[in-house]
Amino acid sequence: MLRFLSLRWLAPILAFLAPAALSAGLDLGLLPPPSSSAVKAELVAAETSVQPGRPFTVALRLVHEPHWHTYWINPGTGYATSLTWDLPPGWKAGDIQWPTPSKIIDAHGTITGNGYESTVDLPVTLTPPADLTPGQSVTLKAKAGWLMCAAVCVPGTAELTLTLPVRSDPPVADATHGAEIAATTAALPRAVELWTVQASRSGKTIYLRVRPTEAESADPLPPAPWFFSDAALVQYDQSQDVRVDNPRSYLLALPVSPSADAGLKRLTGVLSTEGSWTKVGPRLSGLKIDVPLAEAAGPAFSIVAAATPDTTVEVSANGLPGTLLLAFFGGLILNLMPCVFPVLGIKILGFVHQAGAERGKVVRHGLVFTAGVLLSFWALAGALAVLRAGGEQLGWGFQLQSPAFVFGLAVVMLGFALNLSGVFEFGLAATAAGGRLQTQQGYAGSFFTGVLATVVATPCSAPFLAPALGAALALPTGPSFLVFTTIALGLSTPYLVLSAFPGAVRRLPRPGAWMETFKQLMAFPLYATAGFLVWVLAGQTGADGLLNVIFGLTLVALAAWCYGRFTAPGSTRARTRWGFGLGAGLLALGCWLGWPQAPAPDDIAWAPWSAEQAAQLHAAGRPVYIDFTARWCATCQANKKSVFASAEVRRLFHDKNVAALEADWTGRDERIAQELAKWNRAAVPFNLVWLPGETAPKPLPEVLTPGTVLAALGK
Repeated sequence: MLRFLSLRWLAPILAFLAPAALSAGLDLGLLPPPSSSAVKAELVAAETSVQPGRPFTVALRLVHEPHWHTYWINPGTGYATSLTWDLPPGWKAGDIQWPTPSKIIDAHGTITGNGYESTVDLPVTLTPPADLTPGQSVTLKAKAGWLMCAAVCVPGTAELTLTLPVRSDPPVADATHGAEIAATTAALPRAVELWTVQASRSGKTIYLRVRPTEAESADPLPPAPWFFSDAALVQYDQSQDVRVDNPRSYLLALPVSPSADAGLKRLTGVLSTEGSWTKVGPRLSGLKIDVPLAEAAGPAFSIVAAATPDTTVEVSANGLPGTLLLAFFGGLILNLMPCVFPVLGIKILGFVHQAGAERGKVVRHGLVFTAGVLLSFWALAGALAVLRAGGEQLGWGFQLQSPAFVFGLAVVMLGFALNLSGVFEFGLAATAAGGRLQTQQGYAGSFFTGVLATVVATPCSAPFLAPALGAALALPTGPSFLVFTTIALGLSTPYLVLSAFPGAVRRLPRPGAWMETFKQLMAFPLYATAGFLVWVLAGQTGADGLLNVIFGLTLVALAAWCYGRFTAPGSTRARTRWGFGLGAGLLALGCWLGWPQAPAPDDIAWAPWSAEQAAQLHAAGRPVYIDFTARWCATCQANKKSVFASAEVRRLFHDKNVAALEADWTGRDERIAQELAKWNRAAVPFNLVWLPGETAPKPLPEVLTPGTVLAALGK
């Protein structure tokens, strides 16, 4: 069961425990000591003096070494920078005024938090008492605390002081820091009258609409918006769907954090951009957001049309007619599928046979048939609505942000593609039953023929039912039923028309080989969709998880082949049972193997290899472990699984403060090739251990075990 639990639930707990845990790790020697040069802290003032009773600005300046970062007020992971003041009596200190943060992205492209790199000033307003005596000096003290992270994370603290003279004359800007602090203060996130902001919540999604007050403005929208929630309402490490809506506005779909406070009634935070939210003046990269959060159906929904990545349609509340038009044509296209089209004329002739020459009765039979189709689709819509409601209660979001949903959708798309390619057939028994059902007399026969048409069409034409499925999962219940109703009307319209004009049956194309060609051709958009979904999973799982997904889908395809091979028409009952059982077993095994898991945190922080970096780390007295590896090297991956999954190996790496360097030879790299040549090697895997005091590294065998590595490191 643990494989189904999301690590996102642990983020708040880890954030709470991080300071204590990291401090304990330092005390026990499990973590390397903080580098004094990684982040430097300083308390600086915007002005050269203090005036009695007049507020002024100071800032905590953090200077980060390359690749290091600290965190914003809502860090995502880790914890925010803090500033604790020890001021003289009568002084007052405001809160930190947080500049617009940036997404912290690791080497794998995963968002790991919200924070700052390079140099950042965190302004604070101080208010001195009015009875200060000019001519004296005042010393301000504060203790700063932060978490600095690169490949590893370590806490940092500093006792800071700032001494300023007290004067009665007007203040003068500090020549060194004044301009920079003023620029930071001017660029702090704020609301701008040029922009109107609205927010609503629908289930597990928050919709944020931002549009210019001047609707006719010809200015381009600021590029690349990203919302940072200061109340942790929005899941920080998930993608945010952004589109340009009419009239000229941004519409963002924000995933709600599983740990969010359900009682929050306002959306607060910062909407950042790579441009500026203002037309004139200093660049303003952060728009402050503080608006009521309405409980609504949501202003926008994503519906997949024809189940291909190229046909995703964003549907807003005022775009529902267009969605219904797509649904209607999707229903019409159902009639072109091989399971439905060959019996279309037969069904109409059945109506005529039952009703004789009375045109009105023929039409009534067509209406009853349509009622059967409608009720069948309504039953499907109701089942999916109940499923969606239950999924929301269980945290099942049915969004592409959910790796489990993406994998399940990939399995479905692959299965339908294989079906259309002829690997297996499904629905033949239902088609045969239709011939018997249509012979029933009266309206009951017409009604159940409509039910049968839905049942037969569904497995044979699932790619075209994707709009209905997308609507059922994204739209509220009312519009969802409306979309299903429109699809049903599209499916039944040819029957209605042909029941009213039975002579038109002669004008239909004759069934023939072209239908099988059309069926197989329609498989390729589904293969493309399955490939697209695997690409999405590549960004949600680690390398090992993606490999399991690929192997799992391979087993799913094998299951479909076994089912089709052993249950083909003419197979014996025993052969059919064997094929069904084998296919079901392989399908279950494939789903189990491919079910995506969140990447396990790697306790060993690997840094890119270079000969110079290895020499520097060795000169500093640290053991150095070098792994020459490649993604395409199966032995390399097996070594990683067998060795670095060992808790004892990971613990020894931390106890001995081993520097882990990775020489990734997945792509051509002449430096790595030359280094391998020095050791008379031309392939990977190749591992080296360089212990303090030794003049040269020691090579390890190609196939590793935990014992081999432990022995090489001196245990």
